[in-house]
Amino acid sequence: MKKSAKTFKDLIVWQKAHQFVLAVYKATLDFPKSEVYGLTSQFRRAAVSVPANIVEGFKRIHKADKARFMNIAQGSLEECRYYLILTKDIKYCESSSLLSKLEEVSKLLEAYSRSIIDSTT
Repeated sequence: MKKSAKTFKDLIVWQKAHQFVLAVYKATLDFPKSEVYGLTSQFRRAAVSVPANIVEGFKRIHKADKARFMNIAQGSLEECRYYLILTKDIKYCESSSLLSKLEEVSKLLEAYSRSIIDSTT
């Protein structure tokens, strides 16, 4: 039987999303200084939005509210997917490691969202 999460930190999806954010911050350190208010900022904001929305949704009482925040997190993750395509195309960083982390978070977030929607409470 699965043990239910007592805090958001217990959620594997949050843990992996947080690791993704840390990796994005590390990767964007090497972006050109001219991007500090552009791509660097946008990429970091979108990445941070993923675990932040998981956290906000975690404390919501109604499953529709929970699902809404998970959907916002999914949207931010897709925004990050585009930034990975862009950074690879303009040769700012090698994105395969980040893409792998993003894919893992995406799968976990989809499963977590599905479990919220399918729950009876």
